[in-house]
Formats: sequence, structure tokens, C-alpha cells
Amino acid sequence: MDRLKGKVAAVTGGSMGIGAAVVRRMAEEGAAVAVLDREEREGQALASELTAKGHQVRYWHCDVTDGDQFKRVLDEVAENFGSLTVLVNNAGISGPNKPTHELTEEEWDRVQTVNVKGVFLGTKHAIPHMKRAGVGSIINLSSIYGIVSAPDVPPYHASKGAVRLMSKTDALLYAPDRIRVNSVHPGFIWTPMVEHHLQTTGMAMDDAKQATADLHPLGHMGEPDDIAWGIVYLASDESKFVTGSELVIDGGYTAR
Repeated sequence: MDRLKGKVAAVTGGSMGIGAAVVRRMAEEGAAVAVLDREEREGQALASELTAKGHQVRYWHCDVTDGDQFKRVLDEVAENFGSLTVLVNNAGISGPNKPTHELTEEEWDRVQTVNVKGVFLGTKHAIPHMKRAGVGSIINLSSIYGIVSAPDVPPYHASKGAVRLMSKTDALLYAPDRIRVNSVHPGFIWTPMVEHHLQTTGMAMDDAKQATADLHPLGHMGEPDDIAWGIVYLASDESKFVTGSELVIDGGYTAR
């Protein structure tokens, strides 16, 4: 219950899916957790539920593409909880499922702005707080599609490859400050984003779910907690010698 005692974490996209699972597990392990999201109703409900159980959790409205707002929110988180030592850059979108030549510039840019610029902005504005604390862990959500690819959603795959390399660069840059940076690479996890993606395949949902499950050697999709526990590890002192690494949690997808 105390794996994250004394840690202060901010989780973007923290209102639902993987983000909400991360918030729950971090709070249960003793961290003070800031839920950052644009989905106010879900974020407030999650924070209220966990606060009622005695955990330190608070919601902030945050659009990760707005640098000024992102900075202000992280400053407020640090002021409210006394520091900021963990950032989980989880917010992301899948974008349109079209071949490259059919994409508009606006569609491409939207995915890069959320998935790549959002990680940049979070890291940029969290680093000063972590330097002051003398320690930090930044955990960036990439994907199996930051390692391998597939013939669909080109903007998403490009964005997750970028997140993978950004994590390694920042791991090297900030290692002297005792700030660790790692990327997490989920397989298909049953979340609203994956459900939305499967709706674009043209298949019946049950058939799409089964076909997706079959892509994983373990024979099923993952659950948000499968990723959340990996993130708890990377946020904890258990991983104090881990930086610039890729934590792949994918049911064997990339082992082929």
C-alpha cells in the first residue's frame, strides 16, 4: 500500500481508461495524485470517489495542447501538494483511420499536437518542479505501434514512434538531475479509445474484438490495470535504475 508514499503524481487523460486505472492504483499505493483531463464530469467523479476513501486526489481541467494552461495546472499541482515528482503523459487520441494519401493536413496535425506536442509540453513544464525536488519520474505512454507498425492509422503510429524517441532523449538529458524518463508500450487494451478504433474497421464489434484479441499470443486484449501496475513500478523507487527504457505490456504482440 506504500509503494508510492511521498510521491506527487500528475496523470494526463486521467479521467477514464488507462489514465483512470493509473490514478486509482497510484492513490492506493500512497501517492498524492492530480487528475488532469478535459472531461470534467468524469474527472471530478473519480477524484471525489477516491478522496472519500481517504486518498489525496484532486481534479484539474487541462488541455495538453495548451502550453500556458498546462504550465499553470502543473504549477498549481505542485503548490497544492507541495511538489511534483511524477508525470504520466497518458493523454492521446487515435485519429482517423485512413491511408496516408487520404489524410488532410489538419487530421495529421491534430494527432501530432495531442500525442507528441502534449508530451513535450508536459515534460517541459514538469522538469523545473522535478529539478527543485531533486528527483523525478516521467512516464510517457507510447504503444506497440511505437515499436512495430500496421497498415492503418498512420498519424497515430508516427506519433507513438516520436514519443518513444523523445523519452530516450529526455532520459539522457535529465539523468544528471535524477529525473528518469521511460516509455510504456501497451498492446490493445479494452478502453474507449480502442472501442472507437474498432468501430472504424467496418466489422461487427464482436468480430472486431475477437480479431483484435487473436493478434496477441496470449489470446486476449489487456485491461487498464495491466498497464497501470507497470506505471506504478516506473513511478516507484523500485525502478530507480531504470531510465530510457521501453516497458512493453502487450500480451506477446511484438514478440513475433
